[in-house]
Amino acid sequence: MEEVFQGFYKAGIKVKIITGDIAETSMAIAQEIGFKGYEKNMSGDQLMELSDSEIQEVVLKTELFTRMFPEAKLRIINALKAEGEIVAMTGDGINDAPALKAAHIGIAMGKKGTEIAKQAASLILLEDDLEKMLDSIAMGRRIYTNLKKAIQYIISIHIPIILIVAIPLMLGWIYPNIFSPIHIILLELIMGPTCSIVYENEPIEKDIMIKKPRPISTTFFNWKELTISVLQGLVITLGVLGIYQFSVSSGYDESTTRTMVFTTLISANIFLTFINRSFYYSLLTTFKYVNKLIPIIIGITIGITLMLLFITPVTKFFEFQSLNVFQIMISVTTGLISVIWYELVKWRKRSQSTVHARSIGFS
Repeated sequence: MEEVFQGFYKAGIKVKIITGDIAETSMAIAQEIGFKGYEKNMSGDQLMELSDSEIQEVVLKTELFTRMFPEAKLRIINALKAEGEIVAMTGDGINDAPALKAAHIGIAMGKKGTEIAKQAASLILLEDDLEKMLDSIAMGRRIYTNLKKAIQYIISIHIPIILIVAIPLMLGWIYPNIFSPIHIILLELIMGPTCSIVYENEPIEKDIMIKKPRPISTTFFNWKELTISVLQGLVITLGVLGIYQFSVSSGYDESTTRTMVFTTLISANIFLTFINRSFYYSLLTTFKYVNKLIPIIIGITIGITLMLLFITPVTKFFEFQSLNVFQIMISVTTGLISVIWYELVKWRKRSQSTVHARSIGFS
């Protein structure tokens, strides 16, 4: 049980005990299980004598509430909610039902819980094991993080697709229709599984359970995260348009230019998939993450690209041109450079975190 509470504390989750037992018994049990703040406690009768404003102040400073009854439990839940806290309440008895109903997340015990408690709760803990709550929190954070990765990937990779179609046309470049609708459809077919399959199956990052919970007012994306995605997309765009201009200045025809632009974009897509597996840990670290679908999806993407480049009927259908080794190398290298720069940003984040941790340790 002590390990479970330590897991809650590391995850930034505040834990309070609200019990009907007397103070002495509650304090002894709390001390035995490693519960923090057991020294200071308050009874239900004492709580009911306080005004609403006083309760809001007290509940933030008190971790152990003893001799509680339904009305007192409900006042604690409402006071925490009034302070902007996201409240999860566990309980198993009839007396817990009002508080379970009032909490943001009411959690009833599956084995010992009464039917009234189960009906009032949002979730039912089937095994009556608090450790499963930690597992659920970790799973929820993983899903949330992976969803953000997928959407940030979508934003980043679609910016160059849009601009590569628009800029040559708007500026009247020599090959204005570098991509036709069929090329856009092909790109979507290649990139779609990355966001919907690869990121969905990403394992949990090792620091996810030491991060503080998000405030209830937090939006799905903040400006910093959106800026990163947009910037990634713009840098990829610069790289792809650079290949476009290089091809034109080298005297290559439209089909060759289109193929080099497409190859650069696909290469950037592949490298972006790896880079964005974490916005904190390095590429070398994320390569160790186990995701069996990544080699499959990346292998299919590379296979389709090679087929487009070297199988003549397919190449002609998409108005491509087989590339030589130099053209492939410069396209792939440009795709890598247009994405790999973010590794420097992640390195800077890790360096700042290390310095911050050291400064706390010496303070």
